[in-house]
Amino acid sequence: MSVSDRSQNLNWLYRGTSEIFPNRSDSDDLQENLALFLSKIDRPLRVKLGIDPTGSEIHLGHSIPFRKLRAFQDAGHTAVVIIGDFTATIGDPTGKSEVRRQLTSEQVRENAKDYLDKLRPILDFDTPGRLEIRYNSEWLKQLDLKQILALLSTMTVGQMLAKEGFAERYTQENPIFLHEFLYPLMQGYDSVAVDADVELGGTDQKFNIAVGRDLQRHFGKRPQFGLLLPILIGTDGVQKMSKSLNNYVGLSEDALSMYSKLEKTPDALIKNYFELLTNLPLDELPDNPRECQKLLAVEVVSKIHGSQAAIAAQKTAEDIVMKGSTASAQSVPEYSLAQIEFPAKLYSILNASGLCSSNGDGRRQIQGGAVRLDGDRISDSELAFESPKQLNGKVLQVGKKKFVRLIS
Repeated sequence: MSVSDRSQNLNWLYRGTSEIFPNRSDSDDLQENLALFLSKIDRPLRVKLGIDPTGSEIHLGHSIPFRKLRAFQDAGHTAVVIIGDFTATIGDPTGKSEVRRQLTSEQVRENAKDYLDKLRPILDFDTPGRLEIRYNSEWLKQLDLKQILALLSTMTVGQMLAKEGFAERYTQENPIFLHEFLYPLMQGYDSVAVDADVELGGTDQKFNIAVGRDLQRHFGKRPQFGLLLPILIGTDGVQKMSKSLNNYVGLSEDALSMYSKLEKTPDALIKNYFELLTNLPLDELPDNPRECQKLLAVEVVSKIHGSQAAIAAQKTAEDIVMKGSTASAQSVPEYSLAQIEFPAKLYSILNASGLCSSNGDGRRQIQGGAVRLDGDRISDSELAFESPKQLNGKVLQVGKKKFVRLIS
């Protein structure tokens, strides 16, 4: 594939991209910037993504840079995945208010094996020349003290303290250990070692990627481009996706678990999830928010588990909602929320829809554990909703035989 051919196949590379730096044209347009860079190189780009597998559990938030890496692969470029078996023994200080726990090389390699296995549905592992997997101990272990001192001489303490995490810790008088200053330098040296043309990372990695550019220039090489990607908000709709916050969808989860979480994605996140986790055209999404939720769930689960598993998960999820009732998911009566004044309490919706005989009856049914919303038992008798969009398409159920599908 020629450079001109690759330049014409870049549309998916800009989708969901927060920033490409440096700006090498007079325009802020991302496509113009990378296209200009491509026009000067007569070979496939070497696109670097570094990971420090400090654990084996990865979630959809982790998958975003790998999806972008796959887009580069599909456009004819070479993905270079750096396993930080050496840098993980230091620990990335980015976004941390205290020193990170250091891992052994053996722990990192074991985690990396599990990590890569879970990424097989996303990356192209099979096409020759499309993927390199490198361990940075290959070159970092070879550095002697003289070379390490030479690396340290490329940056000042002031530059290091400008890094967001370091600056915050310094201001709060939390300890910063000298070995932590080595992390961005060693990650940057990875770019020198593998001759990276582009490095991918989250928006919190700009400092580290910029260090890689500086070191490449220091060693007489062409500085890489940085391509930054947004941090995925978790299923709670508030904080970034994280296992510790229990607002994540893990890549190792079964199809039904993934589907069940994704079909409840908050309305405010739907477009963002489609943009970052699928390749579907954003201007062709359904108008109905509930249909968008289900489509999102099927698309993402299909990518990880296959389309048959995704469809089966969808059917099972619908059956679970209707479990214990005498109806099928297709025969659920509908109730229009246009008759309700919002914000509205759930008990008033139960009353208005005829599922309960009064507001008081609605409260009692909720307190007694008889009310479910899309299969989830509701226990808060004062639960309220700001907008009918929050409920559109969901099944409201009282007991085993009384239910309606809410339509906004």
